Amino acid sequence: MKLVDCHGFQIGDGSLTIIAGPCLAESLELCQEVCGSVQSICSELGFNYVFKASYDKANRTSAGTVRGAGMDAGLKILSDIKSTFGVPATTDIHLPDQAAPVAQVADILQIPAFLCRQSDLLEAAAVTGKPVNVKKGQFLAPQDTKNIVEKLSGFGAVGTILTERGTTFGYNTLIVDMPSLEIMRSFGVPVCFDATHSAQRPGAGGTSSGGVRESIPAMTRAATAVGIDALFLEIHPNPEEALSDSATQWPLARARELLEQVKSIRDAVKR
Repeated sequence: MKLVDCHGFQIGDGSLTIIAGPCLAESLELCQEVCGSVQSICSELGFNYVFKASYDKANRTSAGTVRGAGMDAGLKILSDIKSTFGVPATTDIHLPDQAAPVAQVADILQIPAFLCRQSDLLEAAAVTGKPVNVKKGQFLAPQDTKNIVEKLSGFGAVGTILTERGTTFGYNTLIVDMPSLEIMRSFGVPVCFDATHSAQRPGAGGTSSGGVRESIPAMTRAATAVGIDALFLEIHPNPEEALSDSATQWPLARARELLEQVKSIRDAVKR
């Protein structure tokens, strides 16, 4: 497996990396609250930690919903979080010309699921010299991601991560096929499980995505037992009041409870 270097640790070396933060960088104060709490839990449990927040939600269900403060304001928040807490950070890009400026701050560039096959976007991310985390499109079979890995390799990417976030199972419904994690890892790259987006019900809210938050622990436990290199969680202190993905962000007050389950399962698998 080709390991991914990230701010003093490697993703894919047998340890677990938690990629977590609020869906949207709503404010510096929110990001500080989430980052500080999750960093502390991860340090105690022996997990690596990467902070995540989006500066723009470009694929919202409705044009009338909040997108974010924009790239400049969002990257300023990420930069402040990095300098305050000493953690690496990641965020998503949607257009090729966003890759270079975002790479000045982000340690990992994230490619949204709906854009995972966009060659120009993948190439722009690869040439920044930063690792690229690609979320598998809801319309792809896991074996189809081999082409994504090969594209990024051809573009000279320094590191690739593949993220499972559910597959379209019918109207407004996603399902996670856990063996997909092993299939994607067979392509020689670390794999991540996105527990919170896998709980979504796309478009089910009419003008927003719905979701089943309480399904997150079960899917997380299952993915951990199968084997993952990273776990992606969107976490918010008041999910119901979040400006995006309010149905599926995990409550900050329950983050320790969930991550302790993850640690117990990983320890059991190692034994």
